[in-house]
Formats: sequence, structure tokens, C-alpha cells
Amino acid sequence: MKVVLVAAVALVDADGRVLLAQRPEGKSMAGLWEFPGGKVEPGETPEAALMRELHEELGIETWESCLAPLTFASHSYDEFHLLMPLFACRKWQGTPEPREGQRLAWAVPARLRDYPMPPADLPLIPHLRDWL
Repeated sequence: MKVVLVAAVALVDADGRVLLAQRPEGKSMAGLWEFPGGKVEPGETPEAALMRELHEELGIETWESCLAPLTFASHSYDEFHLLMPLFACRKWQGTPEPREGQRLAWAVPARLRDYPMPPADLPLIPHLRDWL
């Protein structure tokens, strides 16, 4: 089975809320909420992928030193196996804006379960709640 490496980030604002993005129509799992991020390209580190994706998807800049490894997900879907490191980030430049048609929401950790998420993201919630 093919293993797909996807890096994700929990952007945490000054009020301790976490940014979620809703997958837009036309993408697989459209309508579900997820942590921002994306596929790690060949020759790219997870941190570099996150910095690229945050710029492309949300129009913000961050630095490798501001990405703290938090936990990871390992989940088998029908077509592939997903390995997803989750980083935490409290410092970035700019204001997150949806650049790819996605909706954004700032969620308090206790309410993360109120947002329907892909199966791979669900096990990350308790880690985030404990950490925050």
C-alpha cells in the first residue's frame, strides 16, 4: 500500500483557539474540517511543506523555528496509508485568509469535536486538548 506523507499544523492564536479549514467542494472529503497543511513533495521536509502550504492556502508566513512537532496520525484509507505529522505554531506573519475557496474557523479546543473531520484527524484532538 502506498504511504502518503502529509504535514499539518495547529495554528494557535493568542486566545488559545485552533484554526480549522473546511475542505472545498470538488476535493475528496469535501465539507470536512481539517488542520491546514498538505502533501510533502519529494525532496521537501515536513516543515518546508507547511511553510509553503501556509503561504499558498492562507497567505501567511512562518518560520521553521516556530513549528513545534506535537504528535502524528497514522491511518489507512482504502487507496493509501496516511502518515501525518502535526506541528503546533503560535507565531506567524499576516492574517490567515482562505485563498483556495475553503472556509476557516477558529475553534476552542473543547469544541474541536463539533467539527466533522476526516478519520485521520480525529485521534489528534485529545493530544491538542491536553497540550493546550
